[in-house]
Amino acid sequence: MSGTQLNRALKNSASIFAALGDQTRLSLVARLSRGEPLSITCLSSGANVTRQAITKHLHVLAEAGVVRGFRNGREQLWQLERRRLDEAKDSLEIISRQWDGALARLKSLVEEDSQ
Repeated sequence: MSGTQLNRALKNSASIFAALGDQTRLSLVARLSRGEPLSITCLSSGANVTRQAITKHLHVLAEAGVVRGFRNGREQLWQLERRRLDEAKDSLEIISRQWDGALARLKSLVEEDSQ
């Protein structure tokens, strides 16, 4: 992957990482990752914040493309958008490979110096 492609991939994932950087939002993603769409009522149950706060957090996640809301009758349901999480995972894997490469080069330099 070229440097330009890497920068584009990381830029596209930045909003996801920013959205997931909040404990409440991360908790919502964890609950939605079980697979079925959930209502605000369901997502608010047991939370230490108001339904209004949950709604605001869901909108932040939706802006980042991590979740999407849709109507089912009178109820607003929310579900996880796995594709966006996969993009973030791919970005982390790229960074991990680069880090592994940098460590391997450092190890090689240290071993050369010690001989």
